[in-house]
Amino acid sequence: YYHLFGVFSSIALSFNLLLLVAILSMLQATLTLPGMAAVALTLGMAIDANVLINERIREELREGMSPQAAIHAGYDRAWATILDSNVTSLIAGLALLAFGSGPVRGFAVVHVIGILTSMFSAVFFSRGIVNLWYGRKKKLKTVSIGTVWKPKAKGELVSDAG
Repeated sequence: YYHLFGVFSSIALSFNLLLLVAILSMLQATLTLPGMAAVALTLGMAIDANVLINERIREELREGMSPQAAIHAGYDRAWATILDSNVTSLIAGLALLAFGSGPVRGFAVVHVIGILTSMFSAVFFSRGIVNLWYGRKKKLKTVSIGTVWKPKAKGELVSDAG
């Protein structure tokens, strides 16, 4: 659906999972069933962040920005939404950690670490991949992010596949 940006998102998601498992391994944490549920929640939050970024880039392209400017503005403008949703989830995780016991605390530990790795991988790692791929080209004509719908003069939609 997002063409090359979907591949970048998948790579960032894989990096997020690898980073989360590495941190849990360094902490010598035992992954229990509640911990696995927290991993699933973490991956969902990371997917959401990548979708927000990709849709924001599409919106910027729809408004007529150049591809480089759309990528830059898309990441910058999606950051506030991603930060807000992740901080809210982080607060809930910290509350579970503080007031929970047993399996709830295990869930909370994995959840808190996962939210932090999710924010890092979605915003910084995926942006790094995009900059590596598109950054060397002096002037981009198009980016591979799927169909961008542009409104016509009388309210009709025109597809600009890219």
